[in-house]
Amino acid sequence: MKLQQLRYIWEVAHHDLNVSATAQSLYTSQPGISKQIRLLEDELGVEIFSRSGKHLTRVTPAGEVILKMAGEILRKCEAIKQVAQEFSNERKGSLSIATTHTQARYALPPVIKSFIAQYPEVSLHMHQGTPMQISELAADGTVDFAIATEALDLFSDLIMMPCYRWNRAIVVPKDHPLTRIEKITLEDVAEYPIVTYVFGFTGRSKLDEAFLNKGLVARVVFTAVDADVIKTYVRLGLGVGIVAKMAVDPVTDSDLVALDASHLFADSITKIGFRRGTFLRGFMYDFIELFAPHLTREMVEEAVRRNTRAELDDLFATVELPCY
Repeated sequence: MKLQQLRYIWEVAHHDLNVSATAQSLYTSQPGISKQIRLLEDELGVEIFSRSGKHLTRVTPAGEVILKMAGEILRKCEAIKQVAQEFSNERKGSLSIATTHTQARYALPPVIKSFIAQYPEVSLHMHQGTPMQISELAADGTVDFAIATEALDLFSDLIMMPCYRWNRAIVVPKDHPLTRIEKITLEDVAEYPIVTYVFGFTGRSKLDEAFLNKGLVARVVFTAVDADVIKTYVRLGLGVGIVAKMAVDPVTDSDLVALDASHLFADSITKIGFRRGTFLRGFMYDFIELFAPHLTREMVEEAVRRNTRAELDDLFATVELPCY
């Protein structure tokens, strides 16, 4: 059994069983990968992939177990490389992050700008996706950090730490009737069609809960993952927009009115996390602290020592989070 063979089966499984695409991404030949997979299967005495002719069709039950273990081995090998890099050149390496559009567009730019100025030889890679995709990318070691707000129960394999609280704004054209109400209620908002985030993105669950608790029905007529898209359709008169307050720019959105909605909805909390057992290099600790200043190296190391979600919650119970 060779480490290269484990890499091949792992990559094939994560390229939708497309050997040609895998070969292209690894800069090697398709026959070479197929041969090494066959040699590994022959050595193990089980098939990792089912086949139809020359095409792989699915992962076998045995293959599922083998792939999981192969992933763990490959992550350990990567951790060894990280340790070596840390001691050979602590200011050089790579950092990959999985997050949603809102975080990537509005929360992370100043953090990344500062980080690159501090670590110009560290290459940054950002992956955007759904909470499910983000959790999978972090859990399987594809990325170093996950940053998310919604569906945090998906991140049970990760050490997730609170960064900041945030709330929402209602965005409407300047001549909208809601601009003439001194303090908006949910009943006021429910009178109009709503344009907001896709369920599962950017605190959407808090919005739905608020209407449900009041016995109201939110007439959501359009959803998107991107706040800029939401604001575009508000401009077209499709409905009242509800977005993260941080997603409203006083310059680029000067044609809209942003109405405070923090009294209507519960705060949401954005968290950053990583897979348990990850070797954190010095610049990784610094990135976390740039994003959330209260998450010092000492605090992160203490979080790593906590074994359960309840213990993590206790650790951060008295931490005063900034609110945006």
